[in-house]
Amino acid sequence: MGHDAQRWSTFHGEKTLVVAARTVTSTVRVLELLPALVRGDSRVTVVFAYDPTSAFNDGVLQLLRDAGCRIMSWSQLAGITPDLIISASENVDVPDGDCPVLVLPHGVGFQKLVPDSRTPDTRLSGAVPDSLLGTGRAWLALSHPDQREQLLASHPKAAGRTLLVGDPVFDQLFNSLPRARSYKEALGVAADQRLVVISSTWGPTSLIGRDPGFPARLLAELPYDEYRVAAILHPNVWSGHGSWQIRTTEAAALEAGLMLVPPVHAWQPALVAADVVIGDHGSVTLYGSALGKPVLLGTFGHDAVPGTAVARLAHAAPRLDRRAHLRAQIDSAVREHAPARYAEIAARAFAEPGQALVRLRAVVYELLKLTEPESGPLRPTLAPADPPVATVTSWMVETSTASEEGRCVVTVRRHAAAVPLSLSGDSREVPGTFLHLACDEEERDQHLTESASVLLRHRPAPITVTALRWIQDTLDRFPGSFLAATALDGGGCLVGLRDGRIVEATVTGRANAPGLPAAVVYTCLRAELPLDDVFVTLRIGGVREEDVSLRLRPSPLPDPSR
Repeated sequence: MGHDAQRWSTFHGEKTLVVAARTVTSTVRVLELLPALVRGDSRVTVVFAYDPTSAFNDGVLQLLRDAGCRIMSWSQLAGITPDLIISASENVDVPDGDCPVLVLPHGVGFQKLVPDSRTPDTRLSGAVPDSLLGTGRAWLALSHPDQREQLLASHPKAAGRTLLVGDPVFDQLFNSLPRARSYKEALGVAADQRLVVISSTWGPTSLIGRDPGFPARLLAELPYDEYRVAAILHPNVWSGHGSWQIRTTEAAALEAGLMLVPPVHAWQPALVAADVVIGDHGSVTLYGSALGKPVLLGTFGHDAVPGTAVARLAHAAPRLDRRAHLRAQIDSAVREHAPARYAEIAARAFAEPGQALVRLRAVVYELLKLTEPESGPLRPTLAPADPPVATVTSWMVETSTASEEGRCVVTVRRHAAAVPLSLSGDSREVPGTFLHLACDEEERDQHLTESASVLLRHRPAPITVTALRWIQDTLDRFPGSFLAATALDGGGCLVGLRDGRIVEATVTGRANAPGLPAAVVYTCLRAELPLDDVFVTLRIGGVREEDVSLRLRPSPLPDPSR
């Protein structure tokens, strides 16, 4: 950059585009869109100027470095003459000059009141300050004509400074709906499992701000084999508090399998994959409704702006009673939902869907005073889902038996032990059911392992002798357990009982993880049912059935002392 830059440059661009990077939220939005806009055009040199003045600037520099961006300090911006400044933060204090400033939305319209960093009051999120509007340099990209009228009511100087573009992020989400199944698979969600996505904006009126313990209570109530839960938190939560604070606050939920979606890029595939969204007045919840997802409002803040699309969602979407039975409300929302339920709200938020990138590129090149490059149609696409780590190592397992049409049926429901069943109001063994604690050998809480009735080894044993030795050693180390089960490399698993018997269990269907077949053996043991040469129907909650073959192995491990 600077007057002598051409001497040192490899690409001799005709125009310089500066991205003002102030917050993680706004920087991510530009990074998601800009590559498609200037793809393959060496005439445009792009540089990122870091503005450190925001309360939510933490993480911006790391984000830019991870993306391989060329970064300049904010003070350097005053010494150059860019041809265009782009930002998705309306609060940038651009230096004097005459180059245009294009402000992209980092959410859906002007739907929230936020603290004003310049005064003790609040301001309209997304609205450019009058000081910049008065210069005649600012252009505001809008996603719907209604936003122009709303903006002019509070900022008359915005007259003639708005551009109807549409919402390229919504277009990306909508175009990716056919890939929802592959995104679910990438997140580790099976076809017969429901993905529940928790969506929370930032601030004290947000869902996570009002009820930090909600994810743990939700996971305590939803059976592990029937549901998966992911949380999309606004980047300002991450930037304002840091990942350490978030992970410490949500430690129990994370240990119970909560997928904490990274704040950069990954939220979009997770939302596309969602079967139901539990949210608040944030943009992600509105996006979910516009995609035709069932929505439950866990809370709705008073800082939402009346008359906006998200305010209309507050009247149209059912409220979640966080103190009542959560699973019943979720199942009801999915069962009773019609995909077109929020179509009118979406139409009031996103004008001419599918055209946003084309319109935005035209605006960018007009402001740069360049002809648009000749290229094929712009197709917004999402990056592949990057599965967050959500490893569960202990479960409270509830089982029951029944005889149906001459077959023995064992029903199994598992809940992650990291969130006690007491959180869902059900922690006792009731007549007709059996309740036990099962722990994987990777469980770090020694108290849980020592209390477990069933001990598991998910890493498949390469040969039978290795499996048998692990069973014997485990039962010796934990005399309070009833049985130990390990997966086998060739499929199936071995279950060792306290009395020395070894049961080979083979399950039809998915993977050879030992947790479910071990629950069948435990139940048969408690119910005094046969364990040799029998077939049992395993019913996993209400989602699927598998056949389990049980047979006793004739010879346990030989005594090493002989």
